[in-house]
Amino acid sequence: MLTASFLRHVESSLNQKLGKKIHIRRVTPVSGGSINLSARLDSSVGNFFLKSNDAFRYPSMFEKEGRGLQLLQEQKIISVPEVILTDEAEGQSYLILRFIESGKRKINFWEEFGISLAKLHKVSSSKFGLEENNFIGSLIQSNTQHSRWIDFFTEERISKQMQMALKSGILKQEDEKNLNKLFLKFESLIPEEIPSLIHGDLWSGNYMTGISGEPCLIDPAVYYGHREMDLAMSHLFGGFETVFYESYHSEFPLSPGFEERIDIHNLYPLLVHVNLFGGGYVSQVRSIIKKFS
Repeated sequence: MLTASFLRHVESSLNQKLGKKIHIRRVTPVSGGSINLSARLDSSVGNFFLKSNDAFRYPSMFEKEGRGLQLLQEQKIISVPEVILTDEAEGQSYLILRFIESGKRKINFWEEFGISLAKLHKVSSSKFGLEENNFIGSLIQSNTQHSRWIDFFTEERISKQMQMALKSGILKQEDEKNLNKLFLKFESLIPEEIPSLIHGDLWSGNYMTGISGEPCLIDPAVYYGHREMDLAMSHLFGGFETVFYESYHSEFPLSPGFEERIDIHNLYPLLVHVNLFGGGYVSQVRSIIKKFS
């Protein structure tokens, strides 16, 4: 619940950050996921989006999300929400963004989206990973840097999530044994690429249409990774329009055989879902491991 005293603190923080007197006129709850309280703040100087959660349970989550959004925004390639500030009050961490008003999709929305993502993926770094860990959902995402994608993917993505699932008892030692067999095949299954700046959590719930009909990215889990990770995850929960993939490929062609690698890349988000939700995701993970090992 967003209390009156909490909102007064938010108002004061906005005053200090923007250097002007701000009055919050209306607070409207909006969907914010399973761990966040979210609201639209209508104010005397425009509209903002606020997300808050438990500062003790999720330390620095919003600071890291804010830095991820700023990293994407600095590229000036695709629209993302403007980060206003992060702060804490009454045991709650919060993030304030400029509110993105939704518009009607422009005719070439998916073409623009595919080309923009391809251009974003051309932004590179010397290593895979990031200078700090961040979050994927409510789980810490390890971004320890590596020179080779196979090493990063194995150690920081798959193994970390597998160990978490083993510790909780959701997955078993037999699953780990089969996964270790699959690790031996990564070299032949996954083509080497230079590190790409990726969104990191690119499913249908993490993009929206801006006021001018343009694609906007939200809720990133950024790092420098294999660009096929974004594209594979976009297939996971329904997929994007065909023209999105065609436009991406025209701008930044993929190595042959991407369709056969989708399940391999999606082991990571599926393992994340195993650790968050269990259920049917366990059988999906086991099926992929069996398929390739």
